[in-house]
Amino acid sequence: MNTEEDSRQHMATAETRTPQQDAPSPCSMHDLAHKARLAARTLAQSSSSERDKALWAAASALRESAPAILQANALDLAASTANEAFRDRLTLTPERVEAMARGLEDIADLPDPVGQVLEEWSRPNGLRIRKVATAVGVIGVIYESRPNVGADAAGLCIKSGNAVLLRGGSESLHSARAIHAAMQTGLRNAGLPEDAVQIAPDADRKHVADMLTAAGLVDLIIPRGGRSLVERVQREARVPVLAHAEGLCHTYVHSAADHAMARRIVLNAKMRRVGICGATETLLIDAAIASVLLPQIVADLAEQGCTFRADAAARQIMPDLPVGTQKDFATEWLDAVLNVAVVDGVDEALDHIARFGSSHTEAIVTADEAVAIRFMNGVSSAVVMWNASTQFCDGGEFGFGAEIGIATGRFHARGPVGVEQLTTFRYEVIGSGQVRP
Repeated sequence: MNTEEDSRQHMATAETRTPQQDAPSPCSMHDLAHKARLAARTLAQSSSSERDKALWAAASALRESAPAILQANALDLAASTANEAFRDRLTLTPERVEAMARGLEDIADLPDPVGQVLEEWSRPNGLRIRKVATAVGVIGVIYESRPNVGADAAGLCIKSGNAVLLRGGSESLHSARAIHAAMQTGLRNAGLPEDAVQIAPDADRKHVADMLTAAGLVDLIIPRGGRSLVERVQREARVPVLAHAEGLCHTYVHSAADHAMARRIVLNAKMRRVGICGATETLLIDAAIASVLLPQIVADLAEQGCTFRADAAARQIMPDLPVGTQKDFATEWLDAVLNVAVVDGVDEALDHIARFGSSHTEAIVTADEAVAIRFMNGVSSAVVMWNASTQFCDGGEFGFGAEIGIATGRFHARGPVGVEQLTTFRYEVIGSGQVRP
């Protein structure tokens, strides 16, 4: 998930839009939302096989359009002056386009969440009541730099019977348009309304406000971006919001951890991809093993270009480590920077996470099952790992096919948001002529 850095870059690029980006909007967001609303009625009544056919067709269209998508992405990259981590999120490669296509196929292979009977019971008067999963309707997705979010969001919405209204960042506008065209091709080839996937026509920031106030046309807003974007959406929205906040993730190495395992997990959790929301930003290590294990972990990470921000206890062991401030420990770096703190046991680790965490993902490395259970019960985050990298917090890794983002709130959905989380439900009551006395 993109974060505050994305929002800063988003605002910066808004000042340097190309003439093409500033062209008058041919259609307002309310007009697009109205079209999506009409399409959603058709999509909600479509069969699972029809929606799956659309996803397979969209995957084929992505592959066929790969040269055009990469050319569009090159335009976005040429206009970007962002840092390396931001550019990594913005960059598409043939492999990443193929991954988008495979992601749509994986979504198509998932069980259909729509129409599933979630609960069923009978009443003494003979009424039969069942709780059935249904599509939400029209979902608005506001995202920033990652172009693949458009494909993932559209795919998940199509699978779950929803129409989607996309508003990407100005920095990825050309890429987003090319991907959107492929998604509409898939719907059209499957005989479903292409209006079920809509995208903001240009980079005008008023489109965000239009989406947030489209009550009656948009049923749910999902912001995927930095803190300032998410806070703005939560503050201004007149429709329900499924928030995806920043990923300030922690890995705690307990005194009973296998040292080789801990080194492997921390290296992957931080350095596999530093710019994703599941990347570990803070290492917590038990004082009992820190003098031996911390220098080894630091050496592993430094070899791959990582820098550090350390607390006083860590600097007693390694005095050359830069000083870490309170602000550092509250920062989602999305870069090759790691906060390091030495803690005195699991309770102190939990206290640190409660103070600085963002309720995204935490991990513990330990061979002690009782401590692991205590840790997992003690954090309030949406996802908690035991002896695994925080970078496994991903819809694809969870078997969801893809994700729109990681929900860090406490209601409706938590963790990776896949097709099941994009449904609501209705109660169906079946009688045999009963009237209420």
